Amino acid sequence: MMRTRPLKVALLGCGVVGSEVARIMTTHADDLAARIGAPVELAGVAVRRPDKVREGIDPALITTDATALVKRGDLDVVVEVIGGIEPARTLITTAFEHGASVVSANKALLAQDGAALHAAAEEHGKDLYYEAAVAGAIPLIRPLRESLAGDKVNRVLGIVNGTTNFILDKMDSTGAGYQEALDEATALGYAEADPTADVEGFDAAAKAAILAGIAFHTRVRLDDVHREGMTEVTAADFASAQEMGCTIKLLAICERAEDGASVTARVHPAMIPLSHPLASVRGAYNAVFVESDASGRLMFYGPGAGGSPTASAVLGDLVAVARNRINGTTGPGESAYAALPVSPMGEVVTRYHISLDVADKPGVLAQVATVFAEHGVSIDTVRQQGKDGEASLVVVTHRASDAALGGTVEALRKLDTVRGVASIMRVEGE
Repeated sequence: MMRTRPLKVALLGCGVVGSEVARIMTTHADDLAARIGAPVELAGVAVRRPDKVREGIDPALITTDATALVKRGDLDVVVEVIGGIEPARTLITTAFEHGASVVSANKALLAQDGAALHAAAEEHGKDLYYEAAVAGAIPLIRPLRESLAGDKVNRVLGIVNGTTNFILDKMDSTGAGYQEALDEATALGYAEADPTADVEGFDAAAKAAILAGIAFHTRVRLDDVHREGMTEVTAADFASAQEMGCTIKLLAICERAEDGASVTARVHPAMIPLSHPLASVRGAYNAVFVESDASGRLMFYGPGAGGSPTASAVLGDLVAVARNRINGTTGPGESAYAALPVSPMGEVVTRYHISLDVADKPGVLAQVATVFAEHGVSIDTVRQQGKDGEASLVVVTHRASDAALGGTVEALRKLDTVRGVASIMRVEGE
């Protein structure tokens, strides 16, 4: 039996995502009401530019006073899609204080202050849902914190930024350089005018912090995530990757240590074998692998950004939260009971691909191999090419710690026969 009193929803932000949320709420109103068990009413929309025409939204609902909107006291759900730290943080906590649950897509805020927001939601007996904060339309947050709640997740590995995947895919498939691929991504609308958050890994790092926290029941903040951008990846790196039967992706990697006593979270470019399913993720799509004890390897794939995909995730959360409101319950909150330490990047163990410019003369390979051995880094393969007194030496290691590899590279730079270190890249996904 459907409840006649509507659930009142306030929307903070009405840009690409917010306008799509409002549109779906209007055009799918009957279906949403049937799924929830009560009508859903858009009670107010907070914006910065009130004079902008917003098709399908009653101008009477528009306000520039977001604080007054969330303080109304009659709201059931506040949907926050304005992004950033402030005023979003204050508006969300104010919404809890005045009786509303919150649905958010704010990855930066959740990565920085997720624990405090969860505490505020729990204090006031309200929900905090944020499926849209990671990987757009791909269901990922809810499977991790609900479907896999009885399993032990050991690793989360994935492509969580569409802009960077589009750029790297273009470099791989066409031989384009980084700037050329970025220019195409910008022209097609995949990259912002200032792409720093994407190409330097900040966006992916925020998502990695959220995923690691949920997967490992441990508070992981943005500052805990090791981050490297992809602006230094070159066409030559792709040529080397192709020779190894690999491609290059910007990966978010969250891992539980083998002894289970700590976790790591990192974002960086990495070579990945063409045989790995992530290697075939093309264009601006996202994909995430989850590896756990009981369920094994699970892959989640789909569009990771954009108005409609992100709005789909927001509406999914809205339906879940609305059902909880009707039933007088709340969904799962923060699970941080494990409280595992986050290990520094120096302790991360993986394989490496190192390209060296060296003198083309006898004994160079022996010198280089000695340096690797002295630092406890085992060599898997070596490839050397030389001409006119100069040569390139490509070394692929077995698994080694980041600290050990760093010491090795520092020692290599001191050799007279090593002209320079052309590139260093991790090899993942094996």
